Amino acid sequence: MTLNLLWPSIFIAVAAALTYLCARVARSKVRFLKWGAAGLAGLGATAFGLLGLVALIGIDRLQARRASVPNLKVAATPEQIDRGKAIASAFCDACHSSTGTLTGGRDMGEHLPMPLGRFITANLTPAGQLSRWSDGEIFRAIRNGIDADGHWLVIMSLTNAGRLSDADIQALIAYIRRVPAAGGPTPNPPDRLYPLGLIMLGAGLLPDVKPVITGSITAPPKAATAEYGEYILSYHDCRACHGANLGGGVPGQFGPIGPDLALVKEWKRDDFITTLRTGIDPTGHHIDDHQMPWRAIGKMDDEELGAIYEYLTHLPDNPNGTELERRG
Repeated sequence: MTLNLLWPSIFIAVAAALTYLCARVARSKVRFLKWGAAGLAGLGATAFGLLGLVALIGIDRLQARRASVPNLKVAATPEQIDRGKAIASAFCDACHSSTGTLTGGRDMGEHLPMPLGRFITANLTPAGQLSRWSDGEIFRAIRNGIDADGHWLVIMSLTNAGRLSDADIQALIAYIRRVPAAGGPTPNPPDRLYPLGLIMLGAGLLPDVKPVITGSITAPPKAATAEYGEYILSYHDCRACHGANLGGGVPGQFGPIGPDLALVKEWKRDDFITTLRTGIDPTGHHIDDHQMPWRAIGKMDDEELGAIYEYLTHLPDNPNGTELERRG
């Protein structure tokens, strides 16, 4: 909070100094100083004053996200632990396991199109903060992007992680509790907006975060069905790149522009699974693993990948899709 207040204070201080300068030169008898310098100082004071105000609005919005902590104690059965490990491998690892299993430390801000801030993925092993969190606090962080201290987890709230079912989040908690301590502590809080990020947040220019979820979420039975595939894609962030209807990304979106996923209809089921396991599609095209986390997604079992295939092959065709968009 103190660091966030620094930049609005600087902007407002500069605005005050320029206002003072404007008032001084406005009394000058030299026309150039009276009208030229005073005008420039006045414009500068207005600009920095507005930046300070918008940054303060951004700080206020940083504090606005709220959600209650559920009263929860996970039983941690062997089945839950196994399920949690599978979800972590195919989903959480993409961000939290770049240097070791769930050790965090990756700055997601480096992958954003603009320098909005520092967003360090947390160490989820006992070497990090979660060893001191309750099960309910971990549940809230996954479901609604708020940490144990009430800090808004910006990147988490931009993802669809909160769409994991209640049972799957509890399975993740069961697994996280059993992961051996590794790596070092990561920053707390993990997110810090830079001046540009604060200003864009205050001006409403950042992508919309996912709304707070207060109800429960139940997944359909695990099976190679389109229904279960739809559930998997509800919490994976494929739509951030491939579009809201998975019909292809569009210029100006926050994530990389992905192709129309109706192209999967041209593939066999085994081709689709092989693509996500090797990063090479049936045409020989290599998928950029810096833009799509196929290595993590490919860790899902055949039943889950088959479910995604069933869902994608039942998507309506995109009439605006082109071969260029389909290849990406």
